[in-house]
This record gives sequence, structure tokens and C-alpha cells, in this order.
Amino acid sequence: MPLILETIVTTVSPEGALHLVPFGLIREDLGPEDLGPEDSGYVLAPFRPSPTIDNLEASPFFAASSPRDIRVIAGAVTGRRDWPTEPCATIPGRRLADSFGHAEFEVLAVTEDAQRPRYRGRIRHMSAHAPFIGYNRAQAAVLEAAVLSTRLHMLEPGKVLSELTYLAIAIAKTAGPREREAWGWIEDKVAGALGPEARILGREDR
Repeated sequence: MPLILETIVTTVSPEGALHLVPFGLIREDLGPEDLGPEDSGYVLAPFRPSPTIDNLEASPFFAASSPRDIRVIAGAVTGRRDWPTEPCATIPGRRLADSFGHAEFEVLAVTEDAQRPRYRGRIRHMSAHAPFIGYNRAQAAVLEAAVLSTRLHMLEPGKVLSELTYLAIAIAKTAGPREREAWGWIEDKVAGALGPEARILGREDR
């Protein structure tokens, strides 16, 4: 199985409109001697229909950023996509401003598919922007819950609630204010689809 990096991908429409979305960036060509990120191919595989596909067809460039604030991922899957961005260094477009780092890609090849085309990118530029001090379980829980919230049409309600109940343990034990706010957005989305029983944590626990 390939390594998949959870990032914020940004593309730009021909009219200059920015599209910001969480995306699993697929890293290929991993091997025993493959130690550097610049050594591998990276693939975006969005499902149709997608503004990302439309934008890449018009301009074959994208940026992938690692957000410092987990609310960016939770916000993007719950309709909150207005996050600060900055111009890219080497490609047309913009990247997430508040990030640990970002990479800029040029699409070199496209594997067409009626459902999920694959865009293979080459890194044109990489930058680090902030130190990384350590991992946080609540951030990981928000990430998993955000992915879960995009699959409500695919999963049984019992499965969703079971997963959220487990993930809520990390929120209760290790979350800061940002993580609790992000969790609340996701709970609101899931509760809107499945009912109030999807609110695993009460408002007083956020």
C-alpha cells in the first residue's frame, strides 16, 4: 500500500478563484533507499466531479501544505474554507499560510479515469515555515473524524457512532481549544445527518 499524507491542497481556477480542500497526497516509488521526499512521485486522485480536477485541467499545478491548525481540515469538510493563504514561490496559485511547510507541484502525467483520474506531480519547490514540536492525539482524532464525516453516505450509522465514540477519548484527554472547536464542527455535521445521538461530547466538554 502507498504512503498517504494528509494535506491541504490548493488549486486555482482560470478566473483566479482559489480552491482549498483536504487531500490525501499519495506518495509512490517508496523503497529501501528512498529517504527523501524529493525522491518519490506524488499523486492526487480526486473523485469526479471535483473543482480540483477542473482547475488542474486548466492549470497543471497545485500546492500541498501541512496545516498547523487542525481546524483548517475540520473547517474545510464542514463548509469553512476561508483560511489565510500566501502566494506560491514557483507556480501559479497560493498555499496555506499557517503551515509547518508546503510543497509546490507541477503535474507531469495524468492517468484518465471516468471516476477517479490520477495526477502525478513533480515537486518544484519545498519550504519549511514553522518548527514541529510534537504529535497530539486530539489532532489525529480530529483528522480521523473529519475523514469519517465525508463518508456518511457510505457507512452504517452504527459504524460512524462507534468510531466517533472511540476518537472522542483522545479529544477529552488531550485536546486544546482549537481541537475542541474543530471536533464540535464535525459533531454538528454528523448530528445533522444522523441525529443528536452523534454528539459524543457535550458542549461543556469542548
